[in-house]
Amino acid sequence: MDAAGSQVADECAQYAGQYQNGFIITQGGNLLCSKILHLITNNQVKSQVSKVLHECERRMYKSVAFPAIGTGQAGLSSAKVADEMLDAIVEFARQKSVQNLQTIKIVIFQTNMLTDFYESMKKIKDSNSSSRESWLSIESWLSIKQSSETNKSMILEKKVNLVIFQICGESQEKVNATESWIKDLILKEQFENTISDEAIENFDETQIAILQDLQREKQVTIELSNKLSPPQIKISGISRDVCSVSLEVQEMVQQIKSSEEEKSKAELLYNLVEWRYPRGNKGFVAFDKLTNMQLEHAKMAKKLYLNVSIKNKNYSVDLNTLKATDDQGKTINLQRVTKDEGK
Repeated sequence: MDAAGSQVADECAQYAGQYQNGFIITQGGNLLCSKILHLITNNQVKSQVSKVLHECERRMYKSVAFPAIGTGQAGLSSAKVADEMLDAIVEFARQKSVQNLQTIKIVIFQTNMLTDFYESMKKIKDSNSSSRESWLSIESWLSIKQSSETNKSMILEKKVNLVIFQICGESQEKVNATESWIKDLILKEQFENTISDEAIENFDETQIAILQDLQREKQVTIELSNKLSPPQIKISGISRDVCSVSLEVQEMVQQIKSSEEEKSKAELLYNLVEWRYPRGNKGFVAFDKLTNMQLEHAKMAKKLYLNVSIKNKNYSVDLNTLKATDDQGKTINLQRVTKDEGK
């Protein structure tokens, strides 16, 4: 919604409560599309996709792009969503009455979801192996793409307000001299800075959104390229803004590097010692690696207590007795096992 702009947000507010067939339609705003269909998530992914496709056909749209519906705040399984979305698309593509809609895209930001969608496509393709012509017809409709933010060069979209100078003078020579003077002033204010670092490859939608906000707020253009080695971000524009944006980008890069370093340390420590908590009939299961490292570091530092989260509940861990107590006073026993003991 932020990327679409305030115009789209205002339209949504205007049409609030007027949903038909589970969605409303607004203008595309700042996005590179003519219309946006806003869905109310109801966990019926296949039905919703089918309704959207038929609405696009009715309105004679040529193309439509879907996100992985329901895999965000709704918390649906990406594998289940992939099956339902592709089932709806296949059923729609097989209808002989379809004449207008030519391209259906699914845009995936999370790399780990790609496997689920490709596996779902493979299942559909295998099930249609007896009718290759039918599958090729369906396959030509559908393309699943990983977001361009993560796999190729990208210039973040920026609207430029043009300024037109009309120069009048006593002679062409004076007009030309004035034009040169103005160009020199503009060029003196322009600056470009390139930041290259392997950590840029790990930028996800969170970092991309921050870059988009910086570009909107400052007089700069930001180009991100993951094709180069190392990947790089090029910032160009007004000198003062290029400098301030460069500092913020460098801070983002450092945060990514620090996070990766923490993960590496946690991985190494996990190979030496493992903290565990009880989980029903499964016995004891291991904490995630970062929590495992926090617990071990706290014990080595001879701290008395550490707060951790277990199954979305807050617990206070007594590092001497290895007992964890939740907010209601319920206590569970933890285990600390060195990998030598576990063998």
